[in-house]
Amino acid sequence: MITFSLDLSAPTTPFPHYWETVIGSGHAALGLRADWRQQLTWCQAELGFQYVRFHGLLCDDMSVYTQWSNFPPYSFFNVDSVFDFLLSIGMKPFVELSFMPRDMASGSQTIFHYQGNVTPPADYEAWAAMIRALVAHCVDRYGLDEVRTWFFEVWNEPNLAPGFWAGSQEDYFKLYHYTAEAIKSVDPGLRVGGPSTAKNAWIPDMIAYCQQHDVPLDFVSTHHYPTDTALGWDMDLKAQMGHAKRGVMQDMTQTARQEAGDLPLYYTEWNCSSSLRNPYQDESYLAAFVIKTIVDNGGLVDGYAYWVFSDLFEETPFPSLPFHGGFGLMTLHGVPKPVYRAYELLHGLGHERMPITVTGGTSETVEAVATRRADQIDILVYNHNVPLAPIETETVQIMLKNCAPIDSAAVRRIDADHANPKQRWIEVGQPQYIRADTVEQLLAASVMQMTPLTPHTTGPDLTFELAIPPHGVAAVQLNGVG
Repeated sequence: MITFSLDLSAPTTPFPHYWETVIGSGHAALGLRADWRQQLTWCQAELGFQYVRFHGLLCDDMSVYTQWSNFPPYSFFNVDSVFDFLLSIGMKPFVELSFMPRDMASGSQTIFHYQGNVTPPADYEAWAAMIRALVAHCVDRYGLDEVRTWFFEVWNEPNLAPGFWAGSQEDYFKLYHYTAEAIKSVDPGLRVGGPSTAKNAWIPDMIAYCQQHDVPLDFVSTHHYPTDTALGWDMDLKAQMGHAKRGVMQDMTQTARQEAGDLPLYYTEWNCSSSLRNPYQDESYLAAFVIKTIVDNGGLVDGYAYWVFSDLFEETPFPSLPFHGGFGLMTLHGVPKPVYRAYELLHGLGHERMPITVTGGTSETVEAVATRRADQIDILVYNHNVPLAPIETETVQIMLKNCAPIDSAAVRRIDADHANPKQRWIEVGQPQYIRADTVEQLLAASVMQMTPLTPHTTGPDLTFELAIPPHGVAAVQLNGVG
């Protein structure tokens, strides 16, 4: 047993919801779909996301740039459709400027099922003119004050060559240089950044280049996954995930924070792996991992974009299985996975963090975070370890000093037996194509149930005892706290 103690007379510290700044999405053209829009609307309303980032805004399926005879070279109609929608639901674009329009490209190399061209521009001046026209159009349509609140990020993972970028680091810095100057030519107050790299790469190089060449850099962006250290190794996915030590995301972030210096730092992709078919991404494992990672990284980053909000995702041919190990917080049909519920719990936390001390016992896998607002206290307890590492059900005692009396106490859970729609899908036979009645069953199975708790009272102190299964989360809510 481990005992977590909270003293209500102790001072709190700020607990900003930095993870709500931005969320990832499948590529831009998916933003024209009705189901994508419905799911993002739910995510914004229930989880509080402010910006959304996606690849492919400049791809041919968005028709931004073409050289057809008798047609103007630029068309921002589809861009407007997506951006108009985002603003209509209270969100903003975190604008990733990728990939290369075919008629502007220097080569034919592509990536993903939707064939994003990853080659440098044949003419950098033409690229800059397109960026300038796009940004000026956005300012004209949405107003300068609005667009100044956006972020413009140049490309995606150029260090993963030749996959995402068929050029060198020098070529990328040239692209960034032209892009940043084009954006700033519209208005110096617009924000532009990069290098949008995988594996926390190129941050010192990027800053040095911009300083040496007097190129604007308003923020640093990069990506990380715990499997980064094992990418390319001859091992299966579980072994790759198990190779990363528990808490490795915080280690990576601390290094990136130091390298970024005083610049704002945005992680514009992260998850428990970079695999599009990872069973853990449909299960409670991810819920516990996400909560731990977000709590660990508090104070280190300005934004932290989970990759992605929905399994409506088309880097490979479109999936059809409801649970196929996709990145999404939600399934293809809009069923919240355990990780969605983790974000729901995180969104419900207050903005003042209470100190927690361990006053009895030890555990290598269980941690807790607590917040307070007005007369409500929320405590998240999570039991996480990496695959193949030891983990078991842990008994946790929560002691609250100077707390009694209270009006009510209750707990919600995420684990193999709670908020687990995948298990219900297995029980009904794992159908590939599901009907509306099955969707309703899965939605019901995904809901977190609020179960009353009865504390043990000793004078002004309260004590609760909970069992937390492997990769489980328990959210205790106390109301009417004096």
